[in-house]
Amino acid sequence: MAAPSHTSSYYAASANDKSIRPALNEQINADICVIGAGYTGLSTALHLAESGFKVIVLEGSRIGFGASGRNGGQIVHSFSRDIDFIEKHYGKETGTEMGKMAFEGGKIIRNFISKYNIQCDLKEAGIFAACNAKQLQEMESKKQLWEAHGHTQLEMLSADSIQKHVGSTRYEGGLLDKSGGHFHPLNLVLGEAAALESLGGVIYEDSEVTRVEEGSKSKVHTKNGCVTADFVVVAGNAYLGGLIPKLEQKAMPCGTQVITTAPLSKVQQKELLPQDNCVEDCNYLLDYFRLSGDGRLIYGGGVTYGAREPSKIESLIVPNMLKTFPQLKGVKVDYAWTGNFLLTLMRLPQFGRIGANIYYAQGYSGHGITSSHLAGKVLSDAIQGQAARYDIFASLPQYPFPGGRTFRIPYTAMGAWYYNMRDKLGV
Repeated sequence: MAAPSHTSSYYAASANDKSIRPALNEQINADICVIGAGYTGLSTALHLAESGFKVIVLEGSRIGFGASGRNGGQIVHSFSRDIDFIEKHYGKETGTEMGKMAFEGGKIIRNFISKYNIQCDLKEAGIFAACNAKQLQEMESKKQLWEAHGHTQLEMLSADSIQKHVGSTRYEGGLLDKSGGHFHPLNLVLGEAAALESLGGVIYEDSEVTRVEEGSKSKVHTKNGCVTADFVVVAGNAYLGGLIPKLEQKAMPCGTQVITTAPLSKVQQKELLPQDNCVEDCNYLLDYFRLSGDGRLIYGGGVTYGAREPSKIESLIVPNMLKTFPQLKGVKVDYAWTGNFLLTLMRLPQFGRIGANIYYAQGYSGHGITSSHLAGKVLSDAIQGQAARYDIFASLPQYPFPGGRTFRIPYTAMGAWYYNMRDKLGV
């Protein structure tokens, strides 16, 4: 049987490490067994390995096969629902504690990159681009909110000043986050995997978990092997499938699409993104874009509910790219792919425990890059007996989508249509 392969993305084509780890074919013991070699799993594993634990990671396909190796590669702080929403719905104390963690994920990423010398084309600063006056007001409110929680590396951009960062007339202004940034996401996760291995951790690829057996020591079964561990961390997110039914009903996989152009000239690069920042707009169904390390434009957006794979990704994304950058008409698209993220009803991450020793984190709802790295630290601390921050996340309600499996997709799509129309009307 052929080894599993990554999707045909620009990231896979330009990965630093194309080696394949072996599959699990034996019965072994470990302190920790992590299911899923994405950001959540590897952040958890790496934090635990740094504390001296023996960690085994089981990956059903390849390291970074899911969202961790396919995403837009942007450091975006906070959560899909911001701190003010959390405080309003779950109380001031919860909002304050979540606010303390809202900007930590990006610091963890930078720490890993620096500490383990991960080569992933890290570049600085990101922009939230406002498409209308209402969104610009929302960015002013975001700046005040984040500054109230200690995040001060922010600058408002007017319609004129944003053009010093984005070569487009599409935007009314925006918010520059100087502590944001962007990078090659697959090379980051591959670097984290190498860091884990340097500390004695072991990763098995092509080792899909078929069953998790609860107990004082849990057993994690694959087709040809088994790991017996003191603790298990479930970190499959949108690619977990039906392994844990009680998790499946709480969230819904959704797809987003990305294209990458052929390499652009230095003049074109400077015209599009003069400061080489990454950008995401403020629409509910947002667009996001940046330049790669070798000067390509990476442009993503769109959502398919239920993780359907569109037949013509370019036809969905190129029109939006040309709306932003009409000067790119006729540019060649070298890569187009889709990837799944996991959406929760309340758009907040879901942390929890099954039995005494099986932990999970999932459902970052489009804010997974920083939130997943934070999750790894929080889960690591909880396993080591420091559960205060884990308890904050675990206290958030985890509602199933209305309508069950049959109607959750159309209901969610209807809601998205409503918010998309509000964006277009600027109300």
